[in-house]
Amino acid sequence: MPAKMPIVSPAYIGRFAPSPSGPLHFGSLIAAVGSYLQAKSQHGQWLVRMEDIDTPRMVPGIDSDILRTLEQFGLLWDGEVLYQSQRLARYNEIFHQLQQRQLIYACQCSRKQISAMGGTYDNRCATKSLNSSNLAWRLRSHNVSTHFTDLLFGPQQITSQLAQEDYIIKRRDGLFAYQLVVVVDDIDQGITEVIRGADLLPMTPRQQALFSLLGAVQPGYGHLPLAVLEPGFKLSKQNHAAAISQWPKAQAMREVLRFLGHPPPAELEQAPVTEQLSWAINNWQLAKVPLQMEISSTEFR
Repeated sequence: MPAKMPIVSPAYIGRFAPSPSGPLHFGSLIAAVGSYLQAKSQHGQWLVRMEDIDTPRMVPGIDSDILRTLEQFGLLWDGEVLYQSQRLARYNEIFHQLQQRQLIYACQCSRKQISAMGGTYDNRCATKSLNSSNLAWRLRSHNVSTHFTDLLFGPQQITSQLAQEDYIIKRRDGLFAYQLVVVVDDIDQGITEVIRGADLLPMTPRQQALFSLLGAVQPGYGHLPLAVLEPGFKLSKQNHAAAISQWPKAQAMREVLRFLGHPPPAELEQAPVTEQLSWAINNWQLAKVPLQMEISSTEFR
């Protein structure tokens, strides 16, 4: 897929990173539009990254479907689309660096064993010096903080259990874990700010700590409300949320902007998505986004 816009070198670089395990739905369009508006309102770059590292879950052709859907909604990205599946050598390089620094270790604990620990891994393999090809690898969590400041929600605190848990960066099946690759990608792409769904908020301190371990500057983090069918039940590919490409584009964009606290004026409610986006870029303020972790939405279920 050719680049949509020529890359310049602004101070701001944001990104949208969908997983090609299913088509974009209303919830993922919210994240795409929110991150796009935050970038473009600051005359920055907006990159698209395919988080296809979990290969057993990927659906052939969905990446192209996602890109077509973004184009249909006027969300034109800068530069080339990055695919995690094409960056294994880079992840291996970082993995070996962490290994040489003795910051990671092999773990033999199963999900059943961790469930018996109360659902949080208790770091019991940290001193065992295990070495086998079918073990998971965990990063020591010594420098993970229990708090950070979110660009929308302000000061946030996670549980000490979550902060102290050594977490997996390479699975026992040999696949690299999201927590490693997302940070490496953000570093390599020069991401300055991450705008994403609130379901990822608790993972932020882990990612900030890994930035520091790798000697990189942390981006700012802001988390958008999740579209839910009922409390705790978000729209997602796993619960078969409808593909947003099936819906009238002007209507869907209008509802996304309303969801994000930026309802377009009456004369633009039926306007093409490009006109609605142009208005939204000129009027975008992160402070107007509702300060709610979840918002009920049955509009595009």
